[in-house]
Amino acid sequence: MSSLDRNSADTFDAVIIGAGAAGLFCAGVAQSKGLKILVIDHSEKLAEKIRISGGGRCNFTNKDMDVRSPHKYFIGENPQFCRSALSKYTPDDFLNLLKKYGVAFHEKHKGQLFCDHSAKDIIDVLISQCNESDGGSVQIRNPCRVEHIEFNAPALGENGAGKGYYKIDTDKGHVLTPSVVIATGGLSIPMIGASDFGYNIAKQFNLPLVPTRPALVPLTFEGNAWSPYAHLSGLSLPVVISTGIKKNRIEFAEDLLFTHRGLSGPGILQISSYWSPGENIHVNLSPEQELRDVFIKTKQVSRKLLVNELSNWVPSRLAQAWTDQNTTLQNPFNQIPDSALTQLANRLENWELTPSGTEGYKKAEVTAGGVSTKVLNQQTMESTQRGLYFIGEVVDITGWLGGYNFQWAWSSGFACANSLNPA
Repeated sequence: MSSLDRNSADTFDAVIIGAGAAGLFCAGVAQSKGLKILVIDHSEKLAEKIRISGGGRCNFTNKDMDVRSPHKYFIGENPQFCRSALSKYTPDDFLNLLKKYGVAFHEKHKGQLFCDHSAKDIIDVLISQCNESDGGSVQIRNPCRVEHIEFNAPALGENGAGKGYYKIDTDKGHVLTPSVVIATGGLSIPMIGASDFGYNIAKQFNLPLVPTRPALVPLTFEGNAWSPYAHLSGLSLPVVISTGIKKNRIEFAEDLLFTHRGLSGPGILQISSYWSPGENIHVNLSPEQELRDVFIKTKQVSRKLLVNELSNWVPSRLAQAWTDQNTTLQNPFNQIPDSALTQLANRLENWELTPSGTEGYKKAEVTAGGVSTKVLNQQTMESTQRGLYFIGEVVDITGWLGGYNFQWAWSSGFACANSLNPA
């Protein structure tokens, strides 16, 4: 076969596997270029990760993102890889799309933008884009399971005229296309259908993978060192949290949340992407106060129990947990030695912890690692395997909490869509 019959019912300009943020957005942009697109997804419901994100309101981008410096917000073997796509389709571009469709939104925190009404508004925009008739078309087949993909290279003697094509076998029949876009996401939140499909396709075509791991995930703690804090589940407070040393040190000023098994909240989710097993994390439980000076001054005027005064600077339950561990700290403030107050201040401002692990993919918001950017074109998202593209979370690009990963979905999908051509 030297060429495909574009008018055939089973032939498409591109087949996108995965109907999440990246896949649906890519399909909508591609149809606006006049292309005939098929989107395949194995789930009964489309874009479930969008629906549940941001507490049901979808933190869809971050207006404070500097697209020229992606290394500030993204991790991977080469965070700079995503600069081209982010520059071609910026947060402002997505905001203009939402305004076109009349979606109301608001800023919640540090540039994080959420829908006023519901995450379903984002899904509706993506579906509407796919349904618009700009000369192209989008078919969506779900639930539909991909059973096999094979590439048929151009036959010898075609003098380079043939593009080669893919035959995709599904439980609803086979389709042909010169371009396959893998937008199947990562391993996070398996209860809504996450799978290793995209990674397996990369392996099939001998494309390298960066080892995957849960990211933006709660951390767990075990043993006697954690037992004094195990009863604090539900307690939240603002902290500064860090990990790493010297030039590799990273820190976030965010909220911390105690859970039944350890720590969560925005601060922990952020730091988890940078934490490696065996490493310590450091938490400043009172970032707004220099506690030693405050303690020494308070000692001069207070006869209250230390736990009562300490509740002025940290939550009372946490104050109780700390003082319960040391009989010296259970005395009136004015009876506690300066050395003990100094030690307490230092510990509260630099609480050193060694997590035992994470809550894993079931609680992770995203998956770090994935298809290596070394074999992807940053302008088009095409791999070194002709006609095979990877976009969104399946790629080894992982953003901060706060809308960065959705923006990567929009931007990588846009770059890919604009590089696709008719069969």
